[in-house]
Amino acid sequence: MLLSINPEHPEPRKIDRALGVLRDGGLIAYPTDSAYGMGCDLMNKQAIDRLYQLKGMDRKKPLGFVCADLSDIAKYAIVDNAQYRVLKHFLPGPYTFILAATRDVPRFVQTKQKTVGIRVPDHPVAHALVEALGHPIIGTTACMPGEEPFADPWTIDSVFPALDLVLEADTCGTIATTVVDLSQGDIEIVRVGAGPVDELL
Repeated sequence: MLLSINPEHPEPRKIDRALGVLRDGGLIAYPTDSAYGMGCDLMNKQAIDRLYQLKGMDRKKPLGFVCADLSDIAKYAIVDNAQYRVLKHFLPGPYTFILAATRDVPRFVQTKQKTVGIRVPDHPVAHALVEALGHPIIGTTACMPGEEPFADPWTIDSVFPALDLVLEADTCGTIATTVVDLSQGDIEIVRVGAGPVDELL
């Protein structure tokens, strides 16, 4: 189901509607500063299972945590001073940072490496959603495995009819986030995407 939403000033009643879907275990698509994302409530295992099935993803491939701001990150990731300086410089923005997980990360989304991928999108809709939910959305890029992201919500709604709600906020980019691994102490570029890497190297 498509729901038009203002990309700059998302209407609170529409955020509330999306929030209801998330709390009921539903799957949504939403705009970010890189590409459209698909996600669900981090705390709902059944919804996470549905998300993997919907996208046809290998269960060994981790999903990302979409956080509202830097203060959210410390609950789910272990961050030292040097790592915090990197996060503060680049977030919010089109980056996913891999960090060591804390004990607050639900077991059913933990990786063998005990790491989490943290994302803070620079987009009013994504920020409003996560802030209203009170904890991260767990999500993935709106695309087929191995393919580039879909640019518009209408295609996403057509390709993924099992989504419970698609927030229609015009088109987004077609490049996923830049993924940076900070979990071992050094900066390792895992994937070059929408976020520039020059300042990271």
